[in-house]
Amino acid sequence: MSTTADASSSAHRTGAALERYYQFHSRIYDATRWSFLFGRESVLMRAACVANPKRILEVGCGTGRNLPGLRRRFPQAHITGVDLSEQMLAIAAKKVRDDKTTLLRRSYSAPIHEDGKPYDLVLFSYALSMFNPGWEKAIDAAWEDLAEGGCIAVVDFSDSYFSWFRNWMGVNHVRMEGHLWPYLSGKFAPLHDERFAAYGGVWNYGIFIGRKQA
Repeated sequence: MSTTADASSSAHRTGAALERYYQFHSRIYDATRWSFLFGRESVLMRAACVANPKRILEVGCGTGRNLPGLRRRFPQAHITGVDLSEQMLAIAAKKVRDDKTTLLRRSYSAPIHEDGKPYDLVLFSYALSMFNPGWEKAIDAAWEDLAEGGCIAVVDFSDSYFSWFRNWMGVNHVRMEGHLWPYLSGKFAPLHDERFAAYGGVWNYGIFIGRKQA
């Protein structure tokens, strides 16, 4: 079997596993994740300081927790939310109250914008660390989906000094090896690239804002 076929099969298995995972976790996601998904408000604030987008894409929008915040900050923008989980999108749909927000169910390994309609801002909020395999393809797809001068905004888990915590997060499909940030800073011109300690250093999370340049 070819390497490409192996990667495709692995990605399919990962997607199926995440779908099963969210069949239960979608019901408790908003009630529980606030206690450790830090920086979600901060990444939106930082993005608003450097961009005034007309078209926004959020990859891995989940239950739509960020959609109202994006709408408040960018009231005139068209927003597209993409997620693989049908259960999560069903919850997100209840938070969409305007005709300028679109939800799509699909994986994200290739650009999705139509010809002549790229995005000005692509947001990943605690999504990329769960794309295993596929995080590089998602970042590459975001680069293709962005207009020249557009921005990518990422908030996500980074790393932990504690193997027990990394292993526990791995059970929850999260990879914590600090692998995202070098790739992002090599692909985009960094505008903000910082790591923060959570719960006294049990783990670190990061925020990255970068601009697409030729």
